[in-house]
Amino acid sequence: MSAAMDFAATFAPPLTAITPLRRAYMPGLAGIGRPGHVALTFDDGPDRRSTPHILRILREYDVRATFFLLGSMLAEDPQLGRELVDAGHEVAVHGWHHRCLVRRRPAATDLDITRATMLVATVTGQTPRWYRPPYGVFTLAGLRASRRLGLTPVLWTAWGRDWEARATPDSILRTVTRRLCGGGTVLLHDTDITSAPGSWQRTAAALPALLRWTREHGLTVGPLREHQR
Repeated sequence: MSAAMDFAATFAPPLTAITPLRRAYMPGLAGIGRPGHVALTFDDGPDRRSTPHILRILREYDVRATFFLLGSMLAEDPQLGRELVDAGHEVAVHGWHHRCLVRRRPAATDLDITRATMLVATVTGQTPRWYRPPYGVFTLAGLRASRRLGLTPVLWTAWGRDWEARATPDSILRTVTRRLCGGGTVLLHDTDITSAPGSWQRTAAALPALLRWTREHGLTVGPLREHQR
């Protein structure tokens, strides 16, 4: 393991789950990259009800993103996974089930991440490079599994809290941009499968304003593969 992963394993889940501490002590894990670039990421899909709407907006703004896929969702609609890659987006691993790793045994954690990684690679033809655990909570077993599979753990520097029932397009935009600057990684969701019903619609409504905001601030937006220093 790298020194950062050793540190995360020692203090996870409490330290890695706290965004300011993560940014300060583990910039790579936090998703800090090139100063003029913002990595745009979406979790929990793909979902035929909602992901195509997000893809349409990204296409209109000529933006690519990284989608952290759940294996259970991809298994239900492998064609949508292929559509993501065909549209130029990057696919990554979010596990098979959306369950907190702290509540799982090491063997179950390893199987969960392995199944998801194999399916993403087989279905999309793209070898995933990144892993993000559900709820952003790592465990030693999760870090070891991702390391064994050649995955780089990455979380985020800014989120929209778009999964909450009280979220609005305006609140999502304010919450993201409050902490967002060049080199940051944004977390949003392209489905409400693990969020408040209809939350993806508010995310979709906020997305154009967020993409305009980044342009107005001279920032380029793209997937994590373009984000490294």
